[in-house]
Amino acid sequence: MLKGFKDFISRGNVIDLAVGVVIGAAFTAVVTALTTSFLKPAIQLMGGGKELAGTWKVREVVFDWAGFINACIAFLLTALALYFLVVLPMNKLAERRKRGEEPEPEAPAEDIRLLTEIRDALIAQQHRRM
Repeated sequence: MLKGFKDFISRGNVIDLAVGVVIGAAFTAVVTALTTSFLKPAIQLMGGGKELAGTWKVREVVFDWAGFINACIAFLLTALALYFLVVLPMNKLAERRKRGEEPEPEAPAEDIRLLTEIRDALIAQQHRRM
């Protein structure tokens, strides 16, 4: 029973989902602060800049259309950021894994390259002696 749970948790999809939820929650807080602090006041200024700008009243009931536009903008910014920062890179990685491609190996470090040259020189020197 525990082995099945371990297999389930160690699947890539579950871990990716958990990371996405955590990043999404953190980024949503940032976007909400941005839209509430800057965009909503800008929308209210465009609506007249009065105390109830960005709203309308019907029978003393206030409809906050600036708040609704603010929430839509926050959603779009969060969705765009998550797509470009999490989903798109993960899809490219999954596609690369599916094709069996590995990323290009990095060039060897300078000390490894020098040691390889020394080794090759020693081998060549031994062959000349024989």
